[in-house]
Amino acid sequence: MPHSLPENVRHHLKRLDRYILGKYLMTFLLALALIIIIVITFDVSEKLDNFLEHHATFWQVVSIYYVNFIPGFVNLYSPLFIFISVIFFTSKMAGNSEIIAILSSGVRYGRMLRPYIYGSIIVAVIIFIFGNFVIPSSNRRLIAFEEQYVKSKATNYYSNLHFQSEPGVQVYAESYDVTRLQAYKFCREEIDDEGRLLRREEANSIRFDTATNLWGCSGYSLRTIDSNRRETLTFENYANVDLRIAPEDLNLLSTRVETMNTPDLIRYIHREEMRGTGTVKTSKIEFWQRIINPLAIIVMTLIGVAIAARKSRGGIGVHLAIGISIAFAFIVFMKITTVFATNGDLSPFMAVMLPQIVFGIAAAWLIYKAPK
Repeated sequence: MPHSLPENVRHHLKRLDRYILGKYLMTFLLALALIIIIVITFDVSEKLDNFLEHHATFWQVVSIYYVNFIPGFVNLYSPLFIFISVIFFTSKMAGNSEIIAILSSGVRYGRMLRPYIYGSIIVAVIIFIFGNFVIPSSNRRLIAFEEQYVKSKATNYYSNLHFQSEPGVQVYAESYDVTRLQAYKFCREEIDDEGRLLRREEANSIRFDTATNLWGCSGYSLRTIDSNRRETLTFENYANVDLRIAPEDLNLLSTRVETMNTPDLIRYIHREEMRGTGTVKTSKIEFWQRIINPLAIIVMTLIGVAIAARKSRGGIGVHLAIGISIAFAFIVFMKITTVFATNGDLSPFMAVMLPQIVFGIAAAWLIYKAPK
């Protein structure tokens, strides 16, 4: 805003900014509250029998389940809620000839967009912080609650675990008890670059000691093969051994990327790339979604303004119909690119970025064509 503008003009523009920004944020929060109430109502009716069967108290359901359920829901659908909110209040402004009055008073179209952009940046930053640092811990508490009070049986026991803990090291366990930090029928093998066995550790059961950070191994045997291919075999009824794995490596819940904050997710991606597992692509998609998806708030805001600022005979109804169609096209496009990245050659970064680019171009074109 040029400083050469008279003081009274700058004052009126600031009032305009506060007016539109207030409508932007208040409409979004109201739409969010209404949708959350509806979703919680349906969710309670669906899960009430599970809550009662597993003796979950009202306070547990509210303070643990729904307090942790709401952030993830808001993060997932916030671009859609923003889009509908922008179309709703901007259509009302257009229907009341407020948009025409603003533009007729000499305010440029780009200047009118400024409070919309401010509002979208505020929401995008909040969504970014929540998606990267708040929601992962909420997801962990939510999953733990569901396993205890919603699902018929908590997932505290995993079977047939097999993975590469580091290059050339294979780990296998017939089963793992998360609660007791104990695995059964355990085997760890070290193999050289030519595929020859160098070291093999086996135990009937292993249990992690949090005090020593060692594994207590029952029925432990160690087989080593030196460079001359001579074998050495030792056996002990019980031994405390550093197996160079952590309990988290055996806990499949700890590999659920939605429960990791972004720094942990980055470390997990590096580890899985080293292991050569099949979870790298999905993990990278999750990472880039957290980083890039907040841009959808800005893109959807600009598309919503470009559509709804036109005064139409059909009013809000027509604008909402067009807007919801575009929003669902955006969601479907995101799903398609994700599938191509997961099962094809499309990179995770492009899978997440491509919808933003395509609909960003569409937003720029709609704004360019908008009546000014």
